[in-house]
Amino acid sequence: MYKALLMHGVLSGREIAELICFPYQLINPLLMDLKSRQFVAHRTTATMGDFFYSLTDAGKQNAKDAKENSNYCGPAPVNFDDYVKSVALQSIRNESPTPDDVKAAFNDLVVEDEVLETVGPAIISGRGLFLFGEPGNGKTSIAERICRTFGDEIYIPKAIWAEGDIIQLYDPQTHEAVPMDHDNHFDERWVKIKRPTVMVGGELTMDALEIKYNETTKVSEAPLQMKANGGIFLIDDFGRQRVATDELLNRWIVPLEKQYDFLVLANGKKIQTPFDQLIIFSTNLNPADLVDDAFLRRIPYKIHVHNPDEPQFHNLFRFQADRMNMPYDQAMVQYLIDTYYTGQRDFRCCHPRDLLSQIINTAKYKGYAPTMTKEGFDKACHIYFSAMGI
Repeated sequence: MYKALLMHGVLSGREIAELICFPYQLINPLLMDLKSRQFVAHRTTATMGDFFYSLTDAGKQNAKDAKENSNYCGPAPVNFDDYVKSVALQSIRNESPTPDDVKAAFNDLVVEDEVLETVGPAIISGRGLFLFGEPGNGKTSIAERICRTFGDEIYIPKAIWAEGDIIQLYDPQTHEAVPMDHDNHFDERWVKIKRPTVMVGGELTMDALEIKYNETTKVSEAPLQMKANGGIFLIDDFGRQRVATDELLNRWIVPLEKQYDFLVLANGKKIQTPFDQLIIFSTNLNPADLVDDAFLRRIPYKIHVHNPDEPQFHNLFRFQADRMNMPYDQAMVQYLIDTYYTGQRDFRCCHPRDLLSQIINTAKYKGYAPTMTKEGFDKACHIYFSAMGI
């Protein structure tokens, strides 16, 4: 409250309550107490029996002292123990997706039945998953859809109070907020989100897995795996990070085995945080070439995402053509296969989407309806394959 008034100058009791996400009924007695101790003063009356407040000189000094510890001014942080309890109550290990749930989550993707049969048990285990195979076959798309199988939302604190430090957990760049029913009474220090999917690639460093303290604001930011609790943590292109693979794997041994993690706060204190997420390692390399047997045992599920065969390739074209409102022409797809694939290159799941997109873009540019033709495929393949050297 001190810092809110120092920042804004004059606020009503209800405005203060809204800023720190506390019920006005709780804030009002506190403001009355601060007024009686001459830390705040009434400036004028507000609506509904409220008042506008400002800081006295003594109150300003208290606010400045508070800013020495932290510049944070926002929703009141939730106690760390309450956060830990909330993770347990909303654990992904409480989820038991059915085969129908998995199929529904993947209804906009063509995936082998073998993959779907493995995804379900992997989700229920909540332990970990390796997705490996050639690039362009949908490993990242599979990982993104796995989170859909959970099928519900969770609540997370906007900020957490842990051993004297404030940790900002809610990240609008990472978490997708869901509207809450404001007709019901709820603690506005929490935000309702879709189960998170946190995705990182080759840019991942060890620092991103630790609490980050901002020297200017004197506020900490939660690490990636903490933001992923209750959802999925996808490490894409695994094995090509700037950090050594062994160093990264060693960082995950305890969390994967024990389902908790140890983090160090800015004040030097160590806290044990929940590690409640399905961690997915997606790689173009063979997992056996990346990690030792001991680590592989900690990732119980491995899915090899294969190149499609010819019938599957036709199905992918049919699927993508339908999505793009383009007539499917089996003879033209066969021409494409005979001319540009047989004896030359492997099928990849991304090729139908990418080639048809080129045909559609050319048609839009020239002002005609997109269709599958020899000329269209020839031009698309020249751009897509020849220019890229693949």
